[in-house]
Amino acid sequence: MPTPLVDVVLPCLNEERALPWVLSRLPEGYRGIVVDNGSSDRSAEIAADGGAIVVHEARRGFGSAAHAGLLAATAPIVAFCDADASMDPADLVGLVELVTSGAADLALGRRRPTAAHAWPLHARIANLALARLMRTATGIRLHDLGPMRAANREALLSLGLGDRRSGYPLEMVLRAASAGWAVVEIDTPYAPRVGRSKVTGTLRGTVIAVQDMSRLLRGERA
Repeated sequence: MPTPLVDVVLPCLNEERALPWVLSRLPEGYRGIVVDNGSSDRSAEIAADGGAIVVHEARRGFGSAAHAGLLAATAPIVAFCDADASMDPADLVGLVELVTSGAADLALGRRRPTAAHAWPLHARIANLALARLMRTATGIRLHDLGPMRAANREALLSLGLGDRRSGYPLEMVLRAASAGWAVVEIDTPYAPRVGRSKVTGTLRGTVIAVQDMSRLLRGERA
């Protein structure tokens, strides 16, 4: 197929139930890159059947999967989205338009829950605290550390992102701010996910994410 305008990186761990819907929602000109991070179900097979590029990343961690997808991308714009159907890939259009118009170097989706149980309370509280620290560290008025985002591929690669765990999304924002990028946040719907959460849907996953991000913020202050 011709090189698409946007490659959409979809980190994936056991998302066979959600992937058909997620891939069907990709806008025209957007190509899915599903990064299988050690799934024990049929996620990789379903992704391939759905027309996505499948990348296998053995090292566990959100950052490992997200960065493997970035390295595999060839489109001028790279977007990131969860593969659990909590986010609609069709909403990436608004983020991408900010980048292609020059209004933003990094466009972020601020999660707006569509149901009370879409975003667990412990995860919301952790996000609020980390977002406050992020605003202090960057001077940018941001409210969310959500994974939905878009930017120029070459520019993203130039950031030299090194985190391979839950801190990857935060490191991207911190490095972008240090580089003087225009970072813009817009609202995006956030629905209940399909299947079991591996990160912020569990208390343990949230604690690990907070630890990873706190470490990055301490490094930024130092």
